[in-house]
Amino acid sequence: MIYFRLVFESFRFAWQALRSNLLRTILSLLGVTIGIFAIISVFTIVDSLERSIRQSMSFVGERIVYVEKWPWIFKDDDIPWWKFMQRPSPNMREFRFMEEQLENDEGVALVARRGSNTFKQRNNSMSGIMLQGVTQDFNKVAEVPIAEGRFFTQQETDGSRNVIIIGAEVASNLFPYGSALGSSIRVRSQKFTVVGVMEKQGAGLFEGMPTNDKNAYVPFGAFGKMFAGGPRGIQPTLMIKGRADDPNLQNLEYEVKGKMRTIRGLKPYEEDNFAINRSEMMADAIGEMFSIIGIAGWVIGGFSILVGGFGIANIMFVSVKERTNIIGIQKSLGAKNFFILFQFLFESVFLSLIGGGVGILLVSLITLIPMGALDIILTPGNILLGLGVSVVIGVLSGIIPAVIASHLDPVIAIRSK
Repeated sequence: MIYFRLVFESFRFAWQALRSNLLRTILSLLGVTIGIFAIISVFTIVDSLERSIRQSMSFVGERIVYVEKWPWIFKDDDIPWWKFMQRPSPNMREFRFMEEQLENDEGVALVARRGSNTFKQRNNSMSGIMLQGVTQDFNKVAEVPIAEGRFFTQQETDGSRNVIIIGAEVASNLFPYGSALGSSIRVRSQKFTVVGVMEKQGAGLFEGMPTNDKNAYVPFGAFGKMFAGGPRGIQPTLMIKGRADDPNLQNLEYEVKGKMRTIRGLKPYEEDNFAINRSEMMADAIGEMFSIIGIAGWVIGGFSILVGGFGIANIMFVSVKERTNIIGIQKSLGAKNFFILFQFLFESVFLSLIGGGVGILLVSLITLIPMGALDIILTPGNILLGLGVSVVIGVLSGIIPAVIASHLDPVIAIRSK
């Protein structure tokens, strides 16, 4: 019970000090409030941005290895760009080989893309559509959320038939008054029958970031009839999904590298003429970028918290001086040094928590401001971080005044005015 009484009396003294010197306390706690607000607001916005970007980039997929001629991230020791230009792109022969030979995969697909296409349906037209040619197992490798209709059949992909799956925005623009299923649309003067409509995904965080709403899929062979291949034409990508029991995709990556060197006849001393990219590479790059922003938030908020810490320390020194007589009476009645120490330490922490709580409250008000596609959420982790930093600042700011108060001589303290 003595500890509960200690906490209660400490909070009561802190509240009395706050009420008796309201303006001084507010000005002193302002630094902590601004510091916690700066740190937690930066972390909250960074977390929200990172979450939104990862969601908007869901088209990259999870546990997927991409075999292409270009790497996604260049390193200092990478070969010159003109050597990348001379690399061959993955083709149907290599796709068939990988499909038959790989053992550590859940699916293999060959994908080719072409942006800024115009679709027409009678008097309606829509531009800026991403058209992708895919092989049969693409829906096993990447998510194709079908709202109406179905995915391609084996006969349609093998026969390179002119069938198409369109996004929700494409369907609503070209078929505003009815279902698109079974209807025909024209793409580059060729007629395609709609066999599926994808679920509506909504706008991405950044303008121009691909979403399923302005996306369309056709069989890979049908895509090849519209667009030329080769070094100056469409450059396909091999997409290979790893198994769930290989979370780091190491086994799959080693196997893919070996099979690609085999199919391309590379000798042991020859360097790879292909790049193996993984979805984690982009996620790691995003994480590094936001970690730098987080450090900037710590630096910006740190200066304010430093000022706030000195303000709380000033309050505690004044409080010790004003209550010296009371401290002497408490010690003469048997109060231990640790009782006096924790009494002032709790008071310092309590004051710091008030400043930090106000800062977190201000951050929560920011989350109510509409930010378009960006959904700002104050997570429990950031709230605990703000309160934890406030407690640390309170302890550091109050420890010296508390030690001084606990070591006061009771006789001298009682005689002080």
